[in-house]
Amino acid sequence: MNAVSPQSPAPLDGLTVIDLSLTTPGAYASVFLADAGADVIMVEPPTGNPMRKVTGWPALARGKKSVTLDLHSDAGIARLHDLLRGADVLITTSRPAALERMGLTPDHLAELNPRLVSASITGWGTTGPWADDKGYEALVLARMGVFHGKAQMSERPGPSFTPTPWASWGAAHTAVQGILTALYERESSGAGQHVEADLLRGAASMDTYNWFFELVCARWPDAYQAMYAFDDQGRPAAPLIYPLLVAQTKDGHWLQFAQTEPRLFFAMMTEFGLAHVFADPYWQGLPVFEDVERRVELRDIMLEKVRERTLAEWQHVFDTNPDVSAEIFNDPVAALDHPQLQHDGRVVTVDDPDRGPVRQPSTLVHVDGKPLTELQPAPRLGADTEQVLAGLASVSNTSPGSPAPTGELPLAGVTILELGSMFAAPYGATLLTDMGARVLKVEPLAGDSMRTLVAFPEAGGAKVLQGKESIALDINTPDGLAIVHELAKKSDIVLQSYRAGAAKRIGVDAATLKALNPDLVYLNAPGYGTDGPYGGRPAYAPSVGAASGLTMSDLGGLDLHGNDLEEIKRVALRRHTAGANPSVQADGVAALGVASSMLLGVLARKRGYPMGDMTATMLSSATHALMDRNTDYENRPEPPVSDPDLYGLGALYRLYEASDGWIFLAAPQDSEWSALGEALKPYIDLGQEKYSTPELRRTHDADLAEALGVVLRTRSKFEWEKDLGAQDIGCVAVTERTPEINLQGDEYFEAGYSVLADSPVFDEHRRLAPLTRFSRSGVKADAGCTIGEHTDSILAEIGFGPERIAELREKEVVG
Repeated sequence: MNAVSPQSPAPLDGLTVIDLSLTTPGAYASVFLADAGADVIMVEPPTGNPMRKVTGWPALARGKKSVTLDLHSDAGIARLHDLLRGADVLITTSRPAALERMGLTPDHLAELNPRLVSASITGWGTTGPWADDKGYEALVLARMGVFHGKAQMSERPGPSFTPTPWASWGAAHTAVQGILTALYERESSGAGQHVEADLLRGAASMDTYNWFFELVCARWPDAYQAMYAFDDQGRPAAPLIYPLLVAQTKDGHWLQFAQTEPRLFFAMMTEFGLAHVFADPYWQGLPVFEDVERRVELRDIMLEKVRERTLAEWQHVFDTNPDVSAEIFNDPVAALDHPQLQHDGRVVTVDDPDRGPVRQPSTLVHVDGKPLTELQPAPRLGADTEQVLAGLASVSNTSPGSPAPTGELPLAGVTILELGSMFAAPYGATLLTDMGARVLKVEPLAGDSMRTLVAFPEAGGAKVLQGKESIALDINTPDGLAIVHELAKKSDIVLQSYRAGAAKRIGVDAATLKALNPDLVYLNAPGYGTDGPYGGRPAYAPSVGAASGLTMSDLGGLDLHGNDLEEIKRVALRRHTAGANPSVQADGVAALGVASSMLLGVLARKRGYPMGDMTATMLSSATHALMDRNTDYENRPEPPVSDPDLYGLGALYRLYEASDGWIFLAAPQDSEWSALGEALKPYIDLGQEKYSTPELRRTHDADLAEALGVVLRTRSKFEWEKDLGAQDIGCVAVTERTPEINLQGDEYFEAGYSVLADSPVFDEHRRLAPLTRFSRSGVKADAGCTIGEHTDSILAEIGFGPERIAELREKEVVG
């Protein structure tokens, strides 16, 4: 079963995955594996996976098989165990107690099949104070503080709900990374192991710089105060507001600009007819002003400048001025029409026997400019039961011949040469350092621009630099390029994220480096693409969020507009909050995709199927994260959309005010209704006729929300969390501070969500814990590095003596 065929069509050909998941994270994880050629067998209850009702099911289940088993019966459990004896991977999303009932504990699985890699995706992890709590996405985001960070998406007081599956995407790809890493290690040891991922760590991974921004403010409160994009009155408070302007055109369309580099911001202001402000003493310090009045005044002027032209006129600017760009705020479905996605072939139509043509994103990874595999439709319920079960007798997985190593870093010996800047691609490499990969970061003499994104030295780049070794050099000099070529000869993976054409101009493109090292895994991870209409444009999280539909998804589909400047300012604030919140945004989504892509490449090479030039872009990764809602076909069910005030998806899955703050109540399943009614019986009678069936509850949803709201305001948020949680009802107190300061607190540290690291800048501090846990392999949690901290040691490794290094430093080739 596990042998690679001589002409393998995909990197995971020959691997069998059993997918027991019934929720979004598992579907996202297994579709990545199916797209890469794994034989994914979904084990569904006889009534079908509840995910079949989700808009994105035809895409999330594509290329998989469906086997129906009653896992509440002994016979069903026995057949499942038979399946697992011949499988390579198991994916589950059930809570620990349910897995124990089915005989799926890590120890029992190891007895069934010593080569099995089992992956458990939960809400909170399997240890700690919340291990047994309901793991709904919104409960995780509410307790973390994400809803608090999104508060300005709505004009009412309090936190704002977001329906975008941030935590599900994060957990899915941290699980994928654990699976691929365990399979990579298994190629050497012959043994499988258990892997754990959870929604909390998955969501927490997406923060770009806010962790260390909050650390600085907490450690030196007298010198550094927390400053966010807008103050409580909606006035600009941070300089990035201007280069990342959100503005409405003359004819009512919304644009997200992306001009963060100084020369690009100057080009933007010149196009606005405002170049003179850089020489005007009144605007000295632009775009940083101490006084609120000038901050407001400049933004008002810029908003009015955008409103002078129609979308067509602005589009002409973007087509003719390479230094000015902006994206339209697309909804998730319209995003698939993006010119770059169309150019790259990243949107495909699959003929479904029941639904007709289904339009959807292609594979996340493209190889040599093409999708990884040819996509197949989702299976009908139970379509493969007879065939799969009939083949069980001939399937078995042998045990490893000798004891497998314990505690070793599973990616030890893997070297990544990183060529790129900022966050999205580089943080993908950062994630692999926790599992033992060595990352050599090539950065300019002045350092990666990410390092200076926050005013405090190094705070902007501290998270993305964790575990890396920095070599600072001028890659545009012959000597600098020669050093990079020498490093490529000794690397396993090259990661580059330059704009289209830049790698080839510099001399670090795939063809050049593979000529030096034919065994290289080469991943392009640009914002838009390696060529095409947008390939040369800068890509930032807010612009990619607007283009891909992430921002509009966060807003619950609210397409807000303004009729005058004051209305435009209010709407712009809401759109900015949706698209530029540092905790969850397109950068983090793409980084997780980059990490999974690199692991796929290095595993394929180890299995004897080296891949061609791989590409995973920020834009395409963002559309993948929205496959549960951007998959398009006739008569599709509507995706989840928030109410206009962004409380939630309905009375039984939404934010409510308590007496001292907010809670999130999550009891959306019909099976949870009776328990909720019993728990609230002392306060309200939910046994009324109009609530007696699921259909009637949906009909009277507004009445139910109002009635629950009256009751839930009578007690404190922690009282509700404790009492309802004790009866296994999803309810958490909403944290009203940012996730990053929250996760650094004692409660999360003691629960293992953050760990200690020692930095040359921040000394001993708490950082986010490694995202994936292994039953047998080890992980580590290093801190960041300073610019060029490892230049001399890296050069010495490739044969440079002290005199030659000093000469290169004198010539300003290295630093």
